[in-house]
Amino acid sequence: MDVSKLMFREGLMDGERILVTGGGTGLGREMAEAFVKLGAEVHICGRRQGKLDETAEELMAAHGGKVVGHACDIRDAGAIHEMIDNVWTHGPLTGVVNNAAGNFISRTEDLSVNGFNAISDIVFRGTFYVTLDVGKRLIAEKRRASFLSILTTWVWNGSAFVVPSAMSKAGINAMTQSLAVEWGRYGMRFNAIAPGLFPTKGMSARLSPGGRGGNSNDAMNPTGRHGEMHELANLAVFLMGPGAEWVNGQTIAIDGAGYQANGGTFWGALHSLGDEEWAAMRDMIKGTNAQDKAERSI
Repeated sequence: MDVSKLMFREGLMDGERILVTGGGTGLGREMAEAFVKLGAEVHICGRRQGKLDETAEELMAAHGGKVVGHACDIRDAGAIHEMIDNVWTHGPLTGVVNNAAGNFISRTEDLSVNGFNAISDIVFRGTFYVTLDVGKRLIAEKRRASFLSILTTWVWNGSAFVVPSAMSKAGINAMTQSLAVEWGRYGMRFNAIAPGLFPTKGMSARLSPGGRGGNSNDAMNPTGRHGEMHELANLAVFLMGPGAEWVNGQTIAIDGAGYQANGGTFWGALHSLGDEEWAAMRDMIKGTNAQDKAERSI
């Protein structure tokens, strides 16, 4: 990310302590970089301690500050509780970014129960587990905080070929609106971002294997381009930083009007594919998953 394009003053987030789930790579890393550059102490979690340590070292070398990595599988509520205990020993969090996710394109008739759970356990259950564990502590200690969830525009219209993700993220959209009302009295606020295409390695491997994904073509967007990381980071800082305390219960799209133009879904590019093409993409996705599993075991 070109941090020179961050639109906020240095030190804006001094004193903030923010947890970013899935913060070692992709969009999570980009937001973590913006937060630490602006003065926040940042905690990042994911399943690969080595990758988290690498990211933390790189961000601190570039910007100073403090970034701490925590290996945690957010599908496990017990592991989350242990991680938050560890974070809390050095002080309470003032913010949480629910960014961790999993997704892959598939015809729904080809999904297994395990395939469905692989997505819903991270996106739906894991996000709620993190939010609940942190929220209970904040209520008990009478502390304020901001929560931000990274969703998609599919929360408004669904999407073919990514049904587990669409279902799970729609549930988190409902959580965002519900807790904004219920926990607003405790000084907590809840918002979400629905990004359009912001290319990352993980996104391309599972949602556009072999270049066959739905919205991977910049020409499909009214602006003729994809999003740039500093644009997402600026919106995340606005929603998490001081000065936007009355923004609560909102899901904000940042997609160049792609949702309005084409629904932001995978239907157009994928509905005409045949069995052989789907099989080839499944094989590519399985290869990516196997590589990730091998890296986690190192």
